[in-house]
Amino acid sequence: MATALVASPLGAQSAPSARIPPAENAPIAYLLDASSGQILYARDIDRRFMPASITKVMTTFLAFEWMEEGRLFPQQVYGVRPDTFRKWHRKGSTMFLPADARVTVDDLLHGVTTVSANDGAVVLAEGAAGSVEDWVAAMNAKARDIGMADSHFGNPNGWMDDGKTFVTARDLGTLAQTMVTRHPTKYRHFVGAKGLKYNGIEQRNHDPIIGVVPGADGIKTGYTNQAGFGFLGSAQRDGRRLVMVVAGSPGGRERNAASRQFIEWGFQHFDSRVLFTNGARIASARVQQGGAGEVGLTAAGPVRISVPKGTDPEVSLALRYEGPLQAPIAKGEEVAELIVSIEGMPDHRVPLVASEEVLEATLLQRVFNAMRSWVA
Repeated sequence: MATALVASPLGAQSAPSARIPPAENAPIAYLLDASSGQILYARDIDRRFMPASITKVMTTFLAFEWMEEGRLFPQQVYGVRPDTFRKWHRKGSTMFLPADARVTVDDLLHGVTTVSANDGAVVLAEGAAGSVEDWVAAMNAKARDIGMADSHFGNPNGWMDDGKTFVTARDLGTLAQTMVTRHPTKYRHFVGAKGLKYNGIEQRNHDPIIGVVPGADGIKTGYTNQAGFGFLGSAQRDGRRLVMVVAGSPGGRERNAASRQFIEWGFQHFDSRVLFTNGARIASARVQQGGAGEVGLTAAGPVRISVPKGTDPEVSLALRYEGPLQAPIAKGEEVAELIVSIEGMPDHRVPLVASEEVLEATLLQRVFNAMRSWVA
């Protein structure tokens, strides 16, 4: 059985300095306010790179999705195939699965998220999907489904595969934001432990911000000779979550320093404000052939924005949808987007959903609507 070691408080460690990492230490740098969807900083975020073990975040997310769908359960037990043991025993980062191991999904996922277990990722893939190939196909399908438009996965653990696996920082931000938003309970359970004890061996998590940056809770480092040093990280303070990507760093020390400085810069240099509270009616959209002529629009949660600290920039809002919308419309169906423009910052988009159901109009309602349009 694996034992996850809980991250310790910040304690007496000194807080990291706050600054944007220089390009020589982080050629790729991306900071996203996951609470608002805003991009706070971007450097070469659409450039493809090899993610190395950051690939395991996609494996983790797919496992979360399958758990939610009832296709995978934490207490399911898988064995280690002889060929898998021969290939992955002590290869790179590992949780030291024995050849005769009977290991739960819960333990495998803790191994993947905490000590970057290459063996654990493969055993999980084979057990859950039947083969690595079928698991990888599901990874890629899920990546497309959540909008990772410029990424591809060739294996479940990020081992070098001659460039078949590649991502962009923008796509990793999408992955992290989606994982935390859809699966907050699973995220808290599986991500962010400071170490793992399994098979009598205790290993520590190499995450550079947990226990150093207040509120930090993950997510995943990556390194291979081909990929260099990278990190996908996240932290939450006062209800605001930031996600960051640093990639292409020349060494582990440079990556770790850049990661700590960068996310601290995000918290120190931006204020978070609420534009609309949870459940607030933000706007309405016209509906055609419906029992009602319009439908209310709301966001999935509070609509927040980040603005540079000490400033009061002009904020403008615009509604966009392809309309009039066609009935029937289900409550909660995504039908529009709110475009938030903040002076001096990139625009960002907030998905809007129908706040109520709109059924197709009856014959009598259609006649009434036609008469009303003639009068108007």
